[in-house]
Amino acid sequence: MSTFLLRLSALVSYCSACLSPLCLVLQVANETLHTDRPDLPECFQLSVLSWLPCIYLWAVCPIYLFYLKRNNRGYIMMSIKNRFKTVFGLLLWIVCWIDLFYTFHELRHGHSQPPIYFVTPLVLGMTMLLATFLIQFERLRGVQSSGVLFIFWFLSVLCAIVPFRSKILQSLRKVDCQQVNKLRFTTFYFYFTLVVCELILCCFNEKPPLFSNVVTDPNPCPETTAGFLSRMTFWWFTSMAIKGYKMPLEAKDLWSLNQRDSSKAMVPTLLKEWEKEQAKASQAVYSKPQPSTTNHVTGGVGGGESSPEEVEVLLSNQKAASRQPSFLRALIKAFGPYFLIGSGFKLLQDLITFVNPQLLRMLISFTKQKGVPDWWGYTLAFLMFFTAFLQTLILHHHFQYCFVTGMNVRTAVIGAIYRKALAITNAAKRSTTVGEVVNLMSVDAQRFMDLTTFLNMLWSAPFQIMLALFFLWQNLGASVLAGVAVMIMLIPFNAVIAMKTRAYQVEQMQYKDSRIKLMNEILNGIKVLKLYAWEDSFKEKVLAIRQKELNVLRKTAYLGALSTMAWTSAPFLVALTTFAVYVYVDETHVLDAEKAFVSLSLFNILRFPLNMLPQVISSIVQASVSLKRVQGFLSHDELDPNSVDRKNTYSVTVVNGKFTWAKEDPPVLHNINMMVPQGSLLAVVGHVGCGKSSLISALLGEMEKLEGDISIRGSVAYVPQQAWIQNATLRDNILFGKPYNEQKYRCVLEACALTPDLEVLPGGDMTEIGEKGINLSGGQRQRVSLARALYSDADVYLLDDPLSAVDAHVSKHIFDNLIGPEGVLKGKTRILVTHGISFLPQVDNIMVMVEGRVSEMGSYQELLKQNGAFAEFLRNYTLEDIIEEDEATGRVYSLSPFYRQISIISADGEGTRSRSVRRHGCSQRKHGEPQEKKKPHEMEKLIQAETAETGRVKTKVYLEYAKAVGPLLSVVICLLYGCQSGAAIGANIWLSQWTNDATRNQTKENVNMRVGVYAALGIAQGILVLISSFTLAMGNMSAARKLHHNLLTNKLHTPQSFFDTTPIGRIINRFSKDIYVIDEALPATVLMFLGTFFVSLSTMIVIISSTPIFAVVIAPLAFIYIFVQRFYVATSRQLKRLESVSRSPIYSHFSETITGSSVIRAYGRHSAFVLMSDMKVDENQKSYYPSIVSNRWLGVRIEFIGNCIVLFAALFAVTGKESLNPGLVGLSVSYALQVTMSLNWMVRMTSDLESNIVAVERVKEYSETKTEAPWDVEDKKPLPEWPMEGNVQFYNYSVRYREGLDLVLKNLTLDIKGGEKIGIVGRTGAGKSSMTLCLFRLLEAAAGEITIDKVKIAEIGLHDLRSKLTIIPQEPVLFSGTLRMNLDPFEKYSDEEVWKALEHSDLHKFVSNHPAKLELECSEGGENLSVGQRQLVCLARALLRKTKILILDEATAAIDLETDDLIQSTIRTQFENCTVFTIAHRLNTIMDYTRVLVLDKGQIAEFDTPTNLISQRGIFYGMAKDAGLVQ
Repeated sequence: MSTFLLRLSALVSYCSACLSPLCLVLQVANETLHTDRPDLPECFQLSVLSWLPCIYLWAVCPIYLFYLKRNNRGYIMMSIKNRFKTVFGLLLWIVCWIDLFYTFHELRHGHSQPPIYFVTPLVLGMTMLLATFLIQFERLRGVQSSGVLFIFWFLSVLCAIVPFRSKILQSLRKVDCQQVNKLRFTTFYFYFTLVVCELILCCFNEKPPLFSNVVTDPNPCPETTAGFLSRMTFWWFTSMAIKGYKMPLEAKDLWSLNQRDSSKAMVPTLLKEWEKEQAKASQAVYSKPQPSTTNHVTGGVGGGESSPEEVEVLLSNQKAASRQPSFLRALIKAFGPYFLIGSGFKLLQDLITFVNPQLLRMLISFTKQKGVPDWWGYTLAFLMFFTAFLQTLILHHHFQYCFVTGMNVRTAVIGAIYRKALAITNAAKRSTTVGEVVNLMSVDAQRFMDLTTFLNMLWSAPFQIMLALFFLWQNLGASVLAGVAVMIMLIPFNAVIAMKTRAYQVEQMQYKDSRIKLMNEILNGIKVLKLYAWEDSFKEKVLAIRQKELNVLRKTAYLGALSTMAWTSAPFLVALTTFAVYVYVDETHVLDAEKAFVSLSLFNILRFPLNMLPQVISSIVQASVSLKRVQGFLSHDELDPNSVDRKNTYSVTVVNGKFTWAKEDPPVLHNINMMVPQGSLLAVVGHVGCGKSSLISALLGEMEKLEGDISIRGSVAYVPQQAWIQNATLRDNILFGKPYNEQKYRCVLEACALTPDLEVLPGGDMTEIGEKGINLSGGQRQRVSLARALYSDADVYLLDDPLSAVDAHVSKHIFDNLIGPEGVLKGKTRILVTHGISFLPQVDNIMVMVEGRVSEMGSYQELLKQNGAFAEFLRNYTLEDIIEEDEATGRVYSLSPFYRQISIISADGEGTRSRSVRRHGCSQRKHGEPQEKKKPHEMEKLIQAETAETGRVKTKVYLEYAKAVGPLLSVVICLLYGCQSGAAIGANIWLSQWTNDATRNQTKENVNMRVGVYAALGIAQGILVLISSFTLAMGNMSAARKLHHNLLTNKLHTPQSFFDTTPIGRIINRFSKDIYVIDEALPATVLMFLGTFFVSLSTMIVIISSTPIFAVVIAPLAFIYIFVQRFYVATSRQLKRLESVSRSPIYSHFSETITGSSVIRAYGRHSAFVLMSDMKVDENQKSYYPSIVSNRWLGVRIEFIGNCIVLFAALFAVTGKESLNPGLVGLSVSYALQVTMSLNWMVRMTSDLESNIVAVERVKEYSETKTEAPWDVEDKKPLPEWPMEGNVQFYNYSVRYREGLDLVLKNLTLDIKGGEKIGIVGRTGAGKSSMTLCLFRLLEAAAGEITIDKVKIAEIGLHDLRSKLTIIPQEPVLFSGTLRMNLDPFEKYSDEEVWKALEHSDLHKFVSNHPAKLELECSEGGENLSVGQRQLVCLARALLRKTKILILDEATAAIDLETDDLIQSTIRTQFENCTVFTIAHRLNTIMDYTRVLVLDKGQIAEFDTPTNLISQRGIFYGMAKDAGLVQ
């Protein structure tokens, strides 16, 4: 007993002495460190180890409870698991308190215990109660898996392991059983078992809460229901990785987007902050006195023409004073808080990074010491492993937060830009082209996203550098300053490079913008280029821009090579100077392994922040440019929604209206006064360019109102002059978001004369219409646009010349059934801009416009009486009297069954069918056949969905790229990289030899040699890096040039049919996104891949050479590595592909929206389109989010392998301690420490390489599409002056649009003499346009041949043929550039000739009045000219070319009668002795032609002079009668 009491008193005195730390330390040291069976004293176990978990839980609890109160996810039903957890928690509480009561029991029996025996059970018991309360509270708040409790149980188990072992040791030591307290022994093991059970239960998660959206969602993201461990290690992603590995992922396999990441949640958050910013900024402006605004108005009126300049000066001063709303501040407020959580993780990770070098120091000193217990070494090895593992988890959670923030920023920015684009004024719209705005969405939003991922480095890098320097100072003292000096010298070097790169990037962006803009126009007008044989001229223009772009890229690449060299050599140079200074400064300084390798591992840590800092800074600069662009766009003026008053008595009123397109432009409309009573029909007439369309825009509120008031009562429907058609089905285009009503829909089709067209379209009204309505004829598009207006059932109809694009009889039908006094719209207010005189007698009022003013207004009779300009105009142009159509033309024509299946290459005229048949048809069809018949056709989609390649990227693609780089060059690059790694290894092995001198005391002799060789090896490495980066850059540049050149050449040689079935967005995507990847992303990826590959390789070599046994572990690790890598690459590659496929719809929908914004606004469909855009963005993020997570998933697994390498390298160093010198241990472990990063990057780069090489694959795919016939055939070149006569013969000519479709023209045989004027007529689908396209060989013959002046056109080159024919196409296409360039891109003609052509085409006055004359800039698509003027430009082109054969394709559609007459007379005089083919639109234009060809179902129905045909009373007679040309 006395021994026991002695022990007890010793323990009591010891425990009271716990306060004196010295004796505690000594005792711990004796009991723990210096034995082979270490143990911790009981007091330590009872106090520190027991309290740790409790302190943690009580500290976290208040924050956690607050969080749970804020976030309620619904409650979870009580489950068996939950009951067990609760019961175990209560049992633990009971166990702890049994201990407590037992202590009291002992006290009563006179065994007084130290206070710790009372405190610890009490604290533990309370904590267990708290834990049990948390278990239930979490259940009520819908927490499926608790991280807080998991960490608590984990800590409890960890802390209980020590007493667990020491109690067993005690019982083994004390054989005498009474020494061991049985009750405490039992309660402890009971406690231990329960805690382990709680930990195990905590790993599984509960069922989802009731009523959560996880239950309703068809494919929820498992992240929301994943457990804590699964979240920490991203295990929940594994299911997708496995699925992606088994078979290529498809869109349906993707999980739904988390609610908080959707556009619905993100965009409003940002917009709310941005609106606050704008409100603040405007307050700041209004608080200053503003003399200039009043000046603006009065100056504008009173001061004549001089004032706008003064006003502008005043305005600009005022702008400078005002505060700009900051988009940055809005972004920070919206996304900052979430992002800060990621920053917290980053801070932790930075601190943990520095633990491993300290452990390395201990490990090296351990290998030096003799006779220390082995378990030290093993503990160090495992500690290294655990810190590395913890670091991995924390780092990846930091990345997860950053990437999700980036994704949210992108969603919000795209949403904001889209919403803005729907509301900006026309002036703002003119200042940014569609291409630029799409770039804001694609490139700039992407920049923000890329920046957020690295933004934390801005503070983290300096923090890491400071910590590293602190530890280095401890290690090497003041000589570190030499190294710091080198770093500081490198900073300006890197900064200069970054600045330069930045400048080049801005320059390159501009070239890229202009190249894409030009490509966009080329692709939009590709048909015109082909018809005029202008491809070469435009190809030169594109290549000229591309060359400039490549020059800039080359400079950037060279700078990149320099900076690569700087960052590869930086750590080495720093190490070299530090070591050299350290050794030379003081004789006594010895460089031993500990100092050298700990310093090296610290230098390696330094390397990352030093590299990243310049990158982040340049990335910030880039993002700031993007920020300015986006902020500028979002700050544009918006259309004033209240400029049009919606409440008044009259239906449409304008009082003293003065309107302009942009505030700084001169007004376009002056002094407009009009009142349109409810239900009346007002016609607006006038010459081309007199402001008719502008008036309609003003009524829609699209123009800037300088003075006056507009008001419109009720809703508006708007039919623009050029129909805007969405890429959707025909029915969707007509419904435009209204619910479908069968009867109403049928009548709309009837009134717009669309019923017969539906029978011709392959899928009926479910036919998908291509972008810009490519597979409808001009007339059909216009009628669809009318049908949309009619179906919308609005109060006011604004019709901007809807009848111009359709044939005379169709326009009569539409007027009678739709617009006119008897039409469906009677009783609605209609404002009709028109050139058709024949309808004027039937309208209520006519408004005549001249040069932006209203010259006369009144009814038809009143205006005739006034005998003003209008009466004069009418007298000249009324052809005989306007004859009412005879109802009883009983002729019924069957419709041609020919499916205008896919790409109708040109807009055909409208057919001639008599009205009575149609009226009759409507009533039948209502009960008659519904849509069943059409079903089989629905499958024939015009535009094929863009295919995503699946499966592995074929090796062929890599070889293609290597071939483009140059095969020899590729081999040389790899060799250079090998050499550079060799030099690096050499330097480090030399260093380890050098440190071993310290053990042999040979330090003094060899210092110079050691330093010299070390320096030489390092510098050699730097030079090799520079050379290899240079050669790589060279190779990549040549590849980029070749690939773009091939793509461009092929696209210009591609037949027209390809462009009709492929959306332009998809082709543009190849030229922008994919070429961008090949230019910039791919070279960077290749560089990184080669770098990381060689680093990983050299690490393995070094570790194996120092501890050969390591080779045993390499095989299983490599197996796991490759296994994970294959899973990841398969899934990630497919996700990237899905992401890029789902990206194009965002942009094509966006550009479609911008072009149709006025229509969308007029119909008030603003919010529906915003919703559509949001859905498309969410669809895109749905594939982007898993691809972020896949990187995290991969990172955690690969870094785990890297951590294993560290563990084994350290373990083998400990086991082989006797045979190894410290230098080698340092070498192999410090190499192992840096391998994790490069292994991770290597997989990432492999995958990036695969995803980026896809761009090569996509570009190759479009560089190898089928081409049309050669442009020049040398041995068949016709004579330069061919064709002399202009004779055209068709022999048994047949043609089809594409393989497998019906013939469009069947066995035509014609003989046309030179100088004949031929009119071609026939109904829709009769093959009129096809016939002209055959002359140009846009369609190649299926049988038969065409000869022109005895030359078979099929045998000569396309350019030789097309340059000798001239066409005035139906839709005038202009390119942005000068007017001169639009008329004569090859600059073949002198200025005189150009002016002469302008004179004949009646543009002389317009152009000569313009200050820029021929250099007048045409905007994209010629938007700044009216449609009529554009048509006249096309006429001028034809006059310049003046070839023997002229083809007119319904060219007179959009022109008023005067201009039309002018064109006709010009053609008669200027092309007097040429052969002219006219696809007639208004029959009166061809009545004086030599012969008229009537086509029917692709065959010749009649062919004779007009007079003979009329006397034959055939088809032509019927048409002439419809048009009122014969009685």
